[in-house]
Amino acid sequence: MLCARSDLQVSRLFTDVHEPLPRKPELLGFSFSWELDYANLLQMLADLDLPLRSSQRTAAHPLVFGGGSVLTANPEPFADFFDVILLGDGEGLLDAFITTMQGVRSANRATQLLTLAQIPGLYVPSLYEVRYQTPVGAIATIQPLHPDIPAQVNIQTYRGNTLSASTVVTPKAAWENIYMVEVVRSCPEMCRFCLASYLTLPFRTPDVNQTLIPQIEKGLTVTHRIGLLGASVTQHPEFEELLDFFARPACDQVRLSIASVRTNTVTVKLASLLAQRETRSITIAIESGSERLRQIINKKLENDHIHQAVANAYQGGLKAMKFYGMVGIPGEVEADIEATIDLMQRLKRQVPGLRLTLGCSTFVPKAHTPFQWLGVNPRAKQSLKLMQRRLRSQGIDFRPESYNWSVIQALLARGDRRLSYLLELTRHLASP
Repeated sequence: MLCARSDLQVSRLFTDVHEPLPRKPELLGFSFSWELDYANLLQMLADLDLPLRSSQRTAAHPLVFGGGSVLTANPEPFADFFDVILLGDGEGLLDAFITTMQGVRSANRATQLLTLAQIPGLYVPSLYEVRYQTPVGAIATIQPLHPDIPAQVNIQTYRGNTLSASTVVTPKAAWENIYMVEVVRSCPEMCRFCLASYLTLPFRTPDVNQTLIPQIEKGLTVTHRIGLLGASVTQHPEFEELLDFFARPACDQVRLSIASVRTNTVTVKLASLLAQRETRSITIAIESGSERLRQIINKKLENDHIHQAVANAYQGGLKAMKFYGMVGIPGEVEADIEATIDLMQRLKRQVPGLRLTLGCSTFVPKAHTPFQWLGVNPRAKQSLKLMQRRLRSQGIDFRPESYNWSVIQALLARGDRRLSYLLELTRHLASP
């Protein structure tokens, strides 16, 4: 979007490489999608010889802005590092931000920030005063320091019918030479722990023939690898038409990858097409083997659906299946952990020829979700060890995420500005 504007010179900056940067860049932006990326953010600022804190920057420094799901959900732990934070979808925010900045480009920094703070969705942390009930207590008030800026900054939601697609296709990317197309945004399932559902509502689905297929055809001019992105890709109402597009002989050489899909949408047709397009596995989120626990979190899924999905995947020719699981879910008891172990063992016996992987995280309370005020369950650490001991001995690839880093994620997901000093001190240690 930025490169499409004729009034901007844009260079892209990554953690390992970057394009030639202007001698004196005026703006520096970060997309922030995972809490523990704070270490990369601070390291990149240091590598560019920029003060980490916005209060230490002057007109001689670029204005540092940020956006993405982490900052939209809870910007406060990182607020002191940014001059401006864009809350919500970038489609509307970026143009408003750049156009407003153009109008005050020659003004002093204070005038620039005050003007930007009046644009819907633009949060200027330095123009808000935070007071606490006690030095270690909860926030008492967050008040604007100027009468012209809003007391509350509202998240901006893009309601158009064209979602994002790749602009960079390169062998140096994390997903090598893949052209990504966003098929859906948000998720209609509304699992009570899930940030993707609640933060990005409403559920948006671009038209297949008018939008998605033209985007895919554009990607196929530069690569034969296509990735379909979204929290629940197969719940697009026209997903079958999308499958039919890839099933054509013209797409025989295409390698197709799909993000996590809803369990009861794993059909033989889907599995067969993916197998034909050089995809060896598919990923579904089951969270737990306990149907009781899934009801608590509003996961509309039965164990029969999981067994059918595995059978369909194997029948369609896939070689492996990955599951997303979670421990420490509110209301969880030991019997629920045993139910997950039992489910995975039964699946292994059902399809011994299918390689099964269970990636398991610890529940992290995220802002804006119904479970945001609940804590991390300390029993989760032992649950992960138990599952590892029991599942790996059965030939199941069990991949637990670090419990300790989950605690840190929870701290960042619910913390406030007082954390910024801790983040500065620990930025060289953050390598989960």
